[in-house]
Amino acid sequence: MLGKSRKETPVATETPGKISTIIGPGAVFNGNLNAPETIRIDGTINGNCVCEQSLILGTEGRIKGNITAQNVMISGRVDGDLIVREKLEVLSSGKVIGNVTTKSLIVDDGGCFDGRCTMTDQTSSSSSYHAQGEPALQLDSLSTSGDTSDESAS
Repeated sequence: MLGKSRKETPVATETPGKISTIIGPGAVFNGNLNAPETIRIDGTINGNCVCEQSLILGTEGRIKGNITAQNVMISGRVDGDLIVREKLEVLSSGKVIGNVTTKSLIVDDGGCFDGRCTMTDQTSSSSSYHAQGEPALQLDSLSTSGDTSDESAS
């Protein structure tokens, strides 16, 4: 309607498809949550979340458990590991404490990620990165480079 202002959060407007499950502000869900479509969480989940499509965590949302989904947008806090098949986005108010496996990772200015990240390739299930997150070729070339800069400095 004309003249009425609608307050929409940018997180919800960027996600394609319909949101089939909503955990509202102040709500606490204890247990594992499975959903075939997009989930939006503005409350607290104490358990693992598995979503076939997207998971949206609002600024007041908290998840203490692991997440598996196609796409994930974090504005709240996650304490757990994430497996994201496509894109993980940690927005400026978001905080992720845990390890991540994803194809694409975006951390906005002010967002926090504390853990290890494994980047996957869509055509291959294997990772091109070592556990420390450094490219394998770079590590191999460093170990065989024969750099003697310490000897020349003396």
